[in-house]
Amino acid sequence: MNLGPFSSNHTGCSHKTKDEACLDLSLVVPVCNEKNNLGELNQDLLSVVTAMGVSFEIIYIDDGSVDGSLGVLKSLAASCDVVKVIVFRRNYGQTAALAAGFKIARGDVVVAMDADLQNDPRDIPLLMERISNGADVVSGWRKDRQDKFITRRIPSMLANGLIAKITGVKLHDFGCTLKA
Repeated sequence: MNLGPFSSNHTGCSHKTKDEACLDLSLVVPVCNEKNNLGELNQDLLSVVTAMGVSFEIIYIDDGSVDGSLGVLKSLAASCDVVKVIVFRRNYGQTAALAAGFKIARGDVVVAMDADLQNDPRDIPLLMERISNGADVVSGWRKDRQDKFITRRIPSMLANGLIAKITGVKLHDFGCTLKA
């Protein structure tokens, strides 16, 4: 496996059959009503990951969007062979969308991220570097969140503290989708 400037101790995608091609990286991106962000996100992802010199795919999961996101995703897939689209007939939620993307991912490393532009694609090489240095999982942190403070950020801080205390796992942000 070639991770460009990265090295890996992984043995490849042993979870795939011999007839399925293996890639270095799969990006799994749930989408729900993100029509206005998709063009910019896709361009940023292509730019960052192409510069890494790895084989990759981008898997978008349309989670019942009603704003025209599906049309944009179909256009992206038609114009770029590394883009794949999974379509849900209705909204099943982020967890189901991620699970669907993980199921078809062919990458030795899988990176999950949101489509709302709050996860920076330029963080992907940093995640990959940590993986290549021996980490099994790398989790992002929404440091500069753009959510409302009282209704989103305070409950998130409380939940993060509670989960860390109960599980003994110390993460800044359990709710951040950006993970490798």
